[in-house]
Amino acid sequence: KHWCVINTFLATDAEHSAMRAAMGSALWMCIVLNPHCKLEQKTSWLKQLKKWNSVDVCPWEDGNHGNELPNLTNALPQGGNANQDSSNRPHRTVFTRAIEACDLHWQDSHLQHIISSDLYTDYCYHDNTENSLFDSHGWPLWHEHVPTACARVDALRSHGYPREALRLAIAIVNTLRRQQQKQLEMFQAQNKELLHKGVTSITNLEGWVGHPLDPIGTLFSSLMEACRVDDESFHGFSDFTENVGQCKSLEYQHLPAHKFLEEGESYLTLAVEVALIGLGQQRIMPDGLYAQEKVCRNEEQLISKLQEIELDDSLVKIFRKQAVFLLEAGPYSGLGEVINQESVPMHTFAKYLFTSLLPHDAELAYKTALRAMRLLVLESAAPLGDMSRPHHIASVVPNRYPRWFTLSHIESQQCELASTMLTAAKGDVRRLETVLESIQKNIHSSSHIFKLAQDAFKIATLMDSLPDITLLKVSLELGLQVMRMTLSTLNWRRREMVRWLVTCATEIGVYALDSIMQNWFTLFTPTEATSIVATTVMSNSTIVRLHLDCHQQEKLAGSARTLALQCAMKDPQNCALSALTLCEKDHIAFETAYQIVLDAATTGMSYSQLFTIARYMEHRGYPMRAYKLATLAMTHLNLSYNQDTHPAINDVLWACALSHSLGKNELAAIIPLVVKSVKCATVLSDILRRCTLTTPGMVGLHGRRNSGKLMSLDKAPLRQLLDATIGAYINTTHSRLTHISPRHYSEFIEFLSKARETFLMAHDGHIQFTQFIDNLKQIYKGKKKLMMLVRERFG
Repeated sequence: KHWCVINTFLATDAEHSAMRAAMGSALWMCIVLNPHCKLEQKTSWLKQLKKWNSVDVCPWEDGNHGNELPNLTNALPQGGNANQDSSNRPHRTVFTRAIEACDLHWQDSHLQHIISSDLYTDYCYHDNTENSLFDSHGWPLWHEHVPTACARVDALRSHGYPREALRLAIAIVNTLRRQQQKQLEMFQAQNKELLHKGVTSITNLEGWVGHPLDPIGTLFSSLMEACRVDDESFHGFSDFTENVGQCKSLEYQHLPAHKFLEEGESYLTLAVEVALIGLGQQRIMPDGLYAQEKVCRNEEQLISKLQEIELDDSLVKIFRKQAVFLLEAGPYSGLGEVINQESVPMHTFAKYLFTSLLPHDAELAYKTALRAMRLLVLESAAPLGDMSRPHHIASVVPNRYPRWFTLSHIESQQCELASTMLTAAKGDVRRLETVLESIQKNIHSSSHIFKLAQDAFKIATLMDSLPDITLLKVSLELGLQVMRMTLSTLNWRRREMVRWLVTCATEIGVYALDSIMQNWFTLFTPTEATSIVATTVMSNSTIVRLHLDCHQQEKLAGSARTLALQCAMKDPQNCALSALTLCEKDHIAFETAYQIVLDAATTGMSYSQLFTIARYMEHRGYPMRAYKLATLAMTHLNLSYNQDTHPAINDVLWACALSHSLGKNELAAIIPLVVKSVKCATVLSDILRRCTLTTPGMVGLHGRRNSGKLMSLDKAPLRQLLDATIGAYINTTHSRLTHISPRHYSEFIEFLSKARETFLMAHDGHIQFTQFIDNLKQIYKGKKKLMMLVRERFG
């Protein structure tokens, strides 16, 4: 079935290069491991593979990242002519394993007996060493580099030997199960020492899930095929007569035990168990994006296949057995108590284990999921231990911390596992507390913790039931953790997070709201605390939602006012206005907030902030306080001659109008500030014109009417304003003429016309303006065309 693919590889033209790059190691291993491949044919393949392998653009096995693992394919010694060419290459290509596999053969007598007979046993065999040929039952074992051994199974299946493939698969699984037991015993002997150190260098450099040869997938598929009731290729292989159980699809069935299976076991249980063994294997995170994505993808694919199988008692027994082993096997298990820091995380697998075990053994389900919650690579690096290990375990090189390209995906899977536990623990106070502690300890991403807080809130407030107060408290605790984590960092979702926290606290009750306000400085910025938290708490909707009585309302309002004053002290620029608003109904608090503004006005506040607060004061009926703040704002302002569209102009006009309405004294006090701060002639002339239209303080304080006499332009304070306005026009004129262009001549003439209107307001204004024009004609006589326009308009 592979020949159409092989023909593609045989082609040498460039258009097939992309297709060749996509082919993986497994295909070529399968081809060269044909059990009946003749020597000359294998020699021909080896020559061709080496040729392809030597091409510069030959694709690497793990994408664009090198894999410098030693030659592990030929783990079983088979003669002295081992091919060394590929081991000298710095990286594995898609052909490297196949080249190595050309040295493999099928002549080993033990291997021949395994694949050719269902009756191959040795009940008298008592060699209990690591590489013994039979187990304690007398059943055959096959010790070989696991991916290579499984490649043999794949080759047997692909070349038309399904029975032989199944026999070898069973021997491999039995070997893996025996290996598990040996590793458990080894760890138990070293348990105290390892747990005392708290770190380990023991690790598998090569994981089975995500491996280029897909060993676990091969074993799983072979065993699942053996229990397909409609597969004629297996009829007569064993006495498949009795139906013991079935899967969801009714396609797979528990078939009677094979010669080399425990009582009650079937191909189905064996397939599930080897999948669990592979998924739970402790292995190091491989280097490179391609390899890391493949680990995630293959894990999810295998779990998806497992989810199609309906669990019955025999399969639940397997789940229990493997979960216990994974928890107790130390560094040899991905769920061991102490494992290597760079181990592939178990979140996705643990979520599947948790949901599968929960209906049958909740204690074990939670224990497994909680153990899997850790994400060691994000924790502080620890020195590596120095423990003895079996030959197939390698020591990690110290300080080898590769980039985890799939870390965001891994963290999202960790979050999913936590969310699954939170959902299941609803209504169980002890479980919820345990899950909360695990989340707070192990999850390092604020966005994921926030998602969990939101999940918990949704679960706790489902419409069809009363709110779960314990789960709501978990939600709030997680929300508070997010607030602390993001308080001093930039986060674009921060406002959303703050608003959500207030909503959550409101759902819990008045004491939760009071608590977050009393502890605001550890959770919120002053601006957030006043503009979002306290403002929302004091809103009518919150009071109605909580059904508060007068006493409770006042207590909550008191906390809000205290918060507001503390925030105004800490950040008056951004919090003063909110503080004044929140303190409106309490005279003492309001006076305190106003004093905070006055104290900060001379140093830390801008004119725009002060004008905003001053306008608020006037709106609230405090014109004298508004006036005081307006004069303070004027001291911070500086408008140059050409800023005639500055946004502060409206504030200046408002401040002058306010002063004018209060009376002559107030106007007299603010005009020197205006003269000092504003150099823009058009703005000054606008103020001057407004001040001459009506009498100051026509309706003054306490409703007293003034005499109604207009102020004189020849006396203070308007004389000072008039002189300043004329002076501003003179200075602005000279500034404009310095760089004027012909296209602005007509605009300049109009400007002089406005200047004349102001000059004429003075007693001797006509004379002043004539002298001013004469000076212009003398100084700028070189600008003949412009001066001609000036003479035409002004003489």
